Amino acid sequence: MSDKITSKQLLGQLLQKHYDEALEAKKRGELVAWSTSIAPNEFCETMGIHVVYPENHAAAIGAKGGAIPLLETAEGLGYSVDLCSYARINLGYIKTLDCVADNIPLPDFIICCNNICNTLIKWYENIAAQLSIPMIMIDVPFNHERQVTQARVEYIKAQFTEAIGMLEKITGKDFDYERFYEVMRISAESCRYWKHAMSLAQQVPSPLNGFDIFNYMALIVCMRGKQGCIDTFKLLSEELEESIRQGRGAFKEGEKHRIMWEGIACWPYLGHNFKTLKSYGINMVGSTYPDAWALLYEPGDLDAMARAYSSIVNNCCLEQQVEYRTGVIKDFRCDGTIYHLNRSCKIMDFLQYEQQRQIAPATNVPFISFDGDQTDPRNFAQAQFETRVQALVEMMEEQKKAANNSQGGVEHV
Repeated sequence: MSDKITSKQLLGQLLQKHYDEALEAKKRGELVAWSTSIAPNEFCETMGIHVVYPENHAAAIGAKGGAIPLLETAEGLGYSVDLCSYARINLGYIKTLDCVADNIPLPDFIICCNNICNTLIKWYENIAAQLSIPMIMIDVPFNHERQVTQARVEYIKAQFTEAIGMLEKITGKDFDYERFYEVMRISAESCRYWKHAMSLAQQVPSPLNGFDIFNYMALIVCMRGKQGCIDTFKLLSEELEESIRQGRGAFKEGEKHRIMWEGIACWPYLGHNFKTLKSYGINMVGSTYPDAWALLYEPGDLDAMARAYSSIVNNCCLEQQVEYRTGVIKDFRCDGTIYHLNRSCKIMDFLQYEQQRQIAPATNVPFISFDGDQTDPRNFAQAQFETRVQALVEMMEEQKKAANNSQGGVEHV
């Protein structure tokens, strides 16, 4: 038996270390911050501050089946069931400080960046008020145009400067710009390996089961400024490239259909969703969700860094969102699309209806949608998901049959 560590084992070790070190730092009296998932972590990493991500934490709680007690605690405090379930789980956790996943220490300050969602602002304002702690806010305007204007770049960079000043005040230390450059280099390289690993799912058959992407994603969220993140995704890429060389797909039984998954994972039912799709030979090979953390820029270029944090797909105009998803379907050779109508992400879900209307004729690929939630299990029905997937399979098979007939019996790939 080989003693060589796998990328999945390394992933588990690093995530456990991430949580353990935050708890130990808090016990030693060191500063701990909470941050939104796509805030610039380069600043805190430069200052040596331990950062924990409530969205990651809430997802882990949901995946382990422990969401309901914390959701009910938050709702008992007056928070509406219509609010984001990540927020409700986190606000419930602040009250109980106990969960089925690893516990996290309360923060000494928080960092909020609204490039994925404006709900985050009110959520984090509530945390700051409740705990009486400072809040660093980085406001990223929505891009109604196709590019991030220079005026927006200057606006975001000014907030970077303000954030650095606040961190110097909170820590009592000067900001180390040489260290900052090195962190930028590590972060950018982590993101390049992350994007490369995801791109390998374009192969047919895919060496990667797309639901594994959701699990690996935790690391790019919380540790992209650390060398271990590079090591993990470099190793993952090597493993996938070896599978490609040997002609191995993610499914031993074979890959019958390839789909794009639109939206956040349904964490409480991740296993159910995966097994249902796998039973039909469906592999989720493409998704817009994980690619949001492919933050590519040249180290030392603050303009490029500002553009990267402003250019994620959630923050782009509808035309670009449609083009991006159309590109995923075509590049990953998807036979169908599944849209997760996530009750926690109402604005993005409303956009899905128009996305479906434009993407379907542009790709000639069938789609289905299902009702769910990222972490509130009360908003998902297994039977609905299963019947919708069955309908998608019938549409994909009918379309492949029609394509095969139109090519005179030659197998359609």
